[in-house]
Amino acid sequence: MKMLLLGLAGVLSGGLAMGQGGVGTVPSSATADGGRGGSVSAQDMSTQGRRPMVFADLERMKRLGDPQISPSGRWVMFSSVEVDLAANTKVSHLWIVPMGGGREQQITFWKEGESDGRFSPDGRHIAFVSANGGTSSQIFLADWDDAGGKLSPPRQLTHVSTEADAPVWSPDGQRLLFVSRVYPDCSDEATWLDEEACGRRHDEAAAASPVKAMIFDHLLYRHWDAYIGPKRSHVLVVSATDGNAVRDLTPRRWIGEAEAPVFSLGGPVGYAWAPDSHEIAFVTNLDPVPAASTNNDIFTLKLDDAAARPRKISTSLGSDDAPAYSPDGRWLAFRSQARAGYESDRFRLMVYDRTGSASPSPQDARQHRSAVASSGQILAPIKELLPRFDRWVNEFAWAPDSKTIYFVSEEMGEANVLSVGIDLPEATAIANRAEYGELQVARDGRSLVASIMTVRSPTAISAIPLDASGHGGAPVVRLTHMNDGVLGQLDLPRMESFLFPGAENTTVQGFLLRPPGFNAAKKYPVKFLIHGGPQGAWGDDWSYRWNPELMAASGYVVVMINPRGSTGNGQSFIDGVNGDWGGKPYVDLMKGLDYAEQHYSFIDRTRECALGGSYGGFMANWILTHTNRFACIVTHDGMFNPQSAYGTTEELWFNEWEFRAPGDKEPGQPWRYAERPAANDPFRRWSPMLSIKNAVTPTLVIHGQRDYRLDVSEGFQLFDSLQRLNVPSRMLYFPDEGHWVLKPKNSELWYQEVGDWCDRWTHSNAFAGAVR
Repeated sequence: MKMLLLGLAGVLSGGLAMGQGGVGTVPSSATADGGRGGSVSAQDMSTQGRRPMVFADLERMKRLGDPQISPSGRWVMFSSVEVDLAANTKVSHLWIVPMGGGREQQITFWKEGESDGRFSPDGRHIAFVSANGGTSSQIFLADWDDAGGKLSPPRQLTHVSTEADAPVWSPDGQRLLFVSRVYPDCSDEATWLDEEACGRRHDEAAAASPVKAMIFDHLLYRHWDAYIGPKRSHVLVVSATDGNAVRDLTPRRWIGEAEAPVFSLGGPVGYAWAPDSHEIAFVTNLDPVPAASTNNDIFTLKLDDAAARPRKISTSLGSDDAPAYSPDGRWLAFRSQARAGYESDRFRLMVYDRTGSASPSPQDARQHRSAVASSGQILAPIKELLPRFDRWVNEFAWAPDSKTIYFVSEEMGEANVLSVGIDLPEATAIANRAEYGELQVARDGRSLVASIMTVRSPTAISAIPLDASGHGGAPVVRLTHMNDGVLGQLDLPRMESFLFPGAENTTVQGFLLRPPGFNAAKKYPVKFLIHGGPQGAWGDDWSYRWNPELMAASGYVVVMINPRGSTGNGQSFIDGVNGDWGGKPYVDLMKGLDYAEQHYSFIDRTRECALGGSYGGFMANWILTHTNRFACIVTHDGMFNPQSAYGTTEELWFNEWEFRAPGDKEPGQPWRYAERPAANDPFRRWSPMLSIKNAVTPTLVIHGQRDYRLDVSEGFQLFDSLQRLNVPSRMLYFPDEGHWVLKPKNSELWYQEVGDWCDRWTHSNAFAGAVR
């Protein structure tokens, strides 16, 4: 649901166990690199004979993810996306690697690629998604030879015209949940065959009609990079034996025009099986205006009771997501946000006791809502596991004994693995000094498998050993080495962290990378990177869109600050950006750069370029109109005119929260503040457009036509203004990209144009010696 892109030090603020593996006292062996401060072995050798990274190296990297442990515990399956720069394509295939370490092996080979590989509970089959030979994604099954690590020729399981995606096996192995985009008006048909026939008629009529116009009578008619159209995401079930017995589990008579599960940008799966295979949980949002609501809720449904109806078990006014049943079936865990309309509220870890009371009466439900609104607390049978933990729970996974939950949480530029007991509300650290994700727990409870990355190494698959008590402490084992050959050729500088006093003397964190072949006697230009979100963060992670190592590779010092609004620093720090977009965050950024200039003598403060995307693009625009300290600006998909941005975005809850006047309880909307002085209207107070007459800094404007989060008109308005003001400016326009530049050739052009713009105005590389 993120709108714009994704006390500081010391103990986490919710009863943190500081003994075995506690944060701040983690044994060095429990780090990503076996005790070497966050790097991986491929980078620990001397840099002698290595070279700076170039864009082609970035595209040569295999992009790994989605690890899955075989039921036997012998194998880890994962996906690997390969980029063909010449063909301008990305293709995903499935691979395996032994759990104990060894050579990776590719197990699927279709031209169109494969994804979402899932072992059956008995370990005899693998389900995956592919569009083999066509344009329709379907679920395929293949027999799995666990002893030899071999996959038999796959067979197609589903044949649904609306496509099938994201399969999840039932624990008894008899059925699969999946997602398909269907016509809601067809979903109330008596059988799936009738629903399918109804959908086909709609598809055929749309294809035959010469009229391609769309009619809207509700909000959220487009999202991220596409118009939603008449179809909605529904949760379906299918027999794993023969692909029959398909059933739509979220028909219109139950959820109306809503999506189930709700859209989640790389977030957790929005549906899950109960251990008995007779109940599911799913996420939907039944509010009448989903464009202005974050009120996602968890529902459960008994599958084998013809009279059963979905039952809502979450009570928060904010978002509830990521349902996951405990292996023993007693608990249903999920994430929850307390505040309505705030997508960046603290993600809390909740558990619902399935042995507790039944669904609350209307009066009890009102009391629940009142309690949530007044205190943020949830009444039994729902409890928050870490009520004093002031960090987000990003994702989580149950231990086999149902007594422990492992989770990932950001802290000071890292995404660490921690655990919490059901009856012990304290967080215990398991692994740190990297960015972890995609947690999987082995059936024997003696290891975690996760993706891991650092700023110097793209995602790899790792195993985190656990002792008999479920604690970490042993060295993390990197299972995959598919990018070592490329990484071994590159000079990738280490990232340095520093702390400084920001706005209101609050401690703020920054990061710095020196260029390859660094010479302390030289002066270097600076790329000052500003992250999106604003509730995002720079840290020890790899990126293909804004890669700090590639930014530094052409002879630049890279400086990155996590200003007010950044994640991993506590919720009050995050809240500090609300309604204050150009205030404290701007001060934090400028003070951070001041600190770097004062403490790193090799920085040439006359050759600094500020670059930002999304919220970072807004801040680049704010910098452009409020200071002349930079030699150049790069602004990507940024907000220029908050009033027009309100009317052209899709997830209105974001703007209505972030541009709400202080003390206002109603949604922030431009017309509600129109008669106020500009200083009391956040839409005008934080408008770069209203200060554009101050702009003098050469600026590269970048925007995508299909960006519906921040409409392309924001970029056009800025570029037009700069041209009319005779400010040196250039626009890079992508007719086929959305909020991000994802196509390989477009990405190549992006890095080329951004690099040339910085070089031109900092008089570096090909432009060295140019007349200033």
